[in-house]
Amino acid sequence: MNAFRHVKLFKNGRNQAVRIPREFELPGEDAIIRKEGDKLIIEPAPLQGLLALLSILTPLEETFPEIDDPPPAPLQL
Repeated sequence: MNAFRHVKLFKNGRNQAVRIPREFELPGEDAIIRKEGDKLIIEPAPLQGLLALLSILTPLEETFPEIDDPPPAPLQL
């Protein structure tokens, strides 16, 4: 993606901030920022745990074939 957009920087308390335009919006509420030379890289924060991952997955719209799954044989202990 080579899209770019000129944005304004502003102060938020003692921090410098930038409004991220809608077309560059990141998912979630957290992000990771790092500096590479003169560039700042902002990435979505990794998901936290299995429940967070499952919450963003869309359900499968497939039907699965029936399988033969008999109960296990009795076991003598």
